Amino acid sequence: MKEKELTIGMFVDTFFPMTDGVAMVVDNYAKRLCKRARVIVFAPSIRGMKYDDSVFPYEVVRCKSLKLPFIDYSLPIPKMDLSFYKSLKKYHLDIVHIHSPFTIGEAGVKYAKKNHIPVIGTMHSQYKQDFLRAVRNEKMANTLTKKIIRVFNKCDECWAVNKEVARIFYEEYGYKCMPKVMNNATEMMRVNDLEKACQIINSKYHLKNEKVFIFVGRINALKGVFFIIDALKDLRKLSPSLKFKMLFVGTGQDEEELKKKIKENDLNDYVIMCGKETNRDMIAAYFARSYLFLFPSMYDASSIVQIEAASQKTPTLFLKGSATSATVTDNVNGFIEENDATLYAKRIIKILDDKKRYQEVSENAYRDLYKNWDNVIDDVYSQYMKLISKTNR
Repeated sequence: MKEKELTIGMFVDTFFPMTDGVAMVVDNYAKRLCKRARVIVFAPSIRGMKYDDSVFPYEVVRCKSLKLPFIDYSLPIPKMDLSFYKSLKKYHLDIVHIHSPFTIGEAGVKYAKKNHIPVIGTMHSQYKQDFLRAVRNEKMANTLTKKIIRVFNKCDECWAVNKEVARIFYEEYGYKCMPKVMNNATEMMRVNDLEKACQIINSKYHLKNEKVFIFVGRINALKGVFFIIDALKDLRKLSPSLKFKMLFVGTGQDEEELKKKIKENDLNDYVIMCGKETNRDMIAAYFARSYLFLFPSMYDASSIVQIEAASQKTPTLFLKGSATSATVTDNVNGFIEENDATLYAKRIIKILDDKKRYQEVSENAYRDLYKNWDNVIDDVYSQYMKLISKTNR
């Protein structure tokens, strides 16, 4: 089979103009795979938010969606969108890859089974945590988790973004076998001029010699943003002479609540809400200027932002037991601390005090954690071809 003959369908329940980790993964997969094959991304439209899909080097087919109250996302409704199914039907896909197990993901699995082609599912998130926050009921969250596992169990193969997520889906969620591990990556390159990158951020926020800590992502309680404020409050008490700035880069549903907590803890002079940033060079500059990436998330499975931080030799401080710290060895290529705000603050001080260790960890983070999408996609394409060959026997 010639490479250009392959037609790949990628199915995702959130996509641009919404920017989250899964959307970024799908975009990076698609724009590299479309150099070898025809790629179609099946994704939701967002009501009230238009997006010019002609900017993509691959095809995008949109599905109608409904805005859900109290959360950042919309619910795609392919069963109520005849034009979506009509568009899907006209494509002769060779393989389906679902990146979420909800409505559009289910549509992808259904298409694959009907047309006798292989389907792969990637496990990006710890879905039960999402369900618990939404329904606040353990029994109902378990029921919803079983529903999405039924979707994954229909796939010919599933990939987890790291070994801990693979374990969670197999041992805790009930997936049929241990998933393969396919790590995430980034297209971000190390900044060419470190001094210039730092000057850009210094000028933007009137920074001088402060130690800069950073969080990049959705401003959501699940990401540990309130934990960061608790830790910074303790950091001020433990080291009152320390001059630092905390940058929150992103927006989200808990932004106003976070601002309120910052004010209540008298941290307005120490914390800067930077808002949403989509320019990749600017995000690289943010990481380059920062001393530590604070990422106390017990929710994330394997966030791309920690790889982006590593691309600029900025190490991350995680929480012990978090899935997203599964690729990290404490004091080797990152830092891991107990799930306690005071201990987290003390660990920041300890990291600042041991400059030699910090430099070693920074270099090792770049060496061990920084992965480029081009290398990952070579493996992805190879796995596609193996599964297609196996199915066609």
